[in-house]
Amino acid sequence: MVPETESIAAARARAARPAPSAETVRRLKNHIGVLSTTALKYLDQQLPWYRSLEPNERAALGLIAQKGISTFVTWYEDPSSIPSWVVTDVFGAAPTELTRSISLQKALGLLRTIVEVVESQVPDIAPEAEQAALREAVLRYSREVAFAAADVYARAAETRGAWDSRLEAHVVDAVMHGEGHDSLSSRLAAIGWKSQSNIRILVGATPGSNSVSFVSAIRRLATRYARDSLVSVLGDRSVLMLSDTKFEEADLGRLARFFGPGPLVYSPLAATVTDMPQAAQAAIAGYAAACAWPQAPNPVGADDLWPERAFNGDPLARTALLERIYRPLQQASNGLLETLSSYLALGHSLEGTARGLFVHANTVRYRLKRVSEVTGWDPLSPRDAFVLQSALVVGRLADSGQ
Repeated sequence: MVPETESIAAARARAARPAPSAETVRRLKNHIGVLSTTALKYLDQQLPWYRSLEPNERAALGLIAQKGISTFVTWYEDPSSIPSWVVTDVFGAAPTELTRSISLQKALGLLRTIVEVVESQVPDIAPEAEQAALREAVLRYSREVAFAAADVYARAAETRGAWDSRLEAHVVDAVMHGEGHDSLSSRLAAIGWKSQSNIRILVGATPGSNSVSFVSAIRRLATRYARDSLVSVLGDRSVLMLSDTKFEEADLGRLARFFGPGPLVYSPLAATVTDMPQAAQAAIAGYAAACAWPQAPNPVGADDLWPERAFNGDPLARTALLERIYRPLQQASNGLLETLSSYLALGHSLEGTARGLFVHANTVRYRLKRVSEVTGWDPLSPRDAFVLQSALVVGRLADSGQ
């Protein structure tokens, strides 16, 4: 029976081949220098990408090759030792940055070259009776090292993913707090964000299930609609930033299904990076106030929620109602503001408004049409009329000095 402390792989390795002779082990140890020198020469001759590396990167790879060969000799003496220390002993001397400049495919190509070098030296190291066992040991050892290399790259990828997520969270925090253009641009550049214009920000509920799968799924879909995308989970809220996308062409309904239950609010278009903080604040304020409009479409624009945002204390919404609706009507001719005020006060009655203003009903219709042209909001639509009514309230308060 195999003891519990002994690995299955080690037990199989011990049973698979007889113990090497002392002479073969001695010759292996004596050939470590030759094998290392030959391996480095092969790397330079057989792998073009190896020659193009920086000197420090070539030195690190050479150290890995030498360590791998010396570790093989130690393992050949005692095959039970490989699973526990091959990662740290072979790859421990390699800087983490190597996993960025050298792909896993190249790392395995390097391993294949080293195996070929060692196999080519087998006839000079072992007697003919032990050559087959030595070649088999080289293959088994290379398999363990290949798995170890894959593990190193997988861990590096996980670390980079976690670091990238933290960087994205810092960028979102910088956008929310309105950092200066230079600081924000440098943070965006650090995460690979290249766009400088046409940016949309969406805010929705974080799904109650696995937020990690949510982030990866929505990121994949976002690439169809935008040049750059950024996703960050902020507790029960999630933020999605899209750049260089024509909003009319993007089916945001597909994005909404990835978020949790509740509204999905999108910001007005941020023309530049400098405008991102204000767009983000509008989206956040819209998300906080969207519950006051149960019949709102999903997704809904932050600008469509001006009244709810204003009632919820958002100064940006109050300014928008004042500057984009009330002031233009106040400055327009033909009594548009007076007509709108009477129309809303008299229960949306054209005839009642006409009698109150001593004008014809067609004149009221014309003026209401002009209100729609000036503001973009139609008084004949119940929702638009509510927005216009809110603008009148905000404007009157501003005129009174409140």
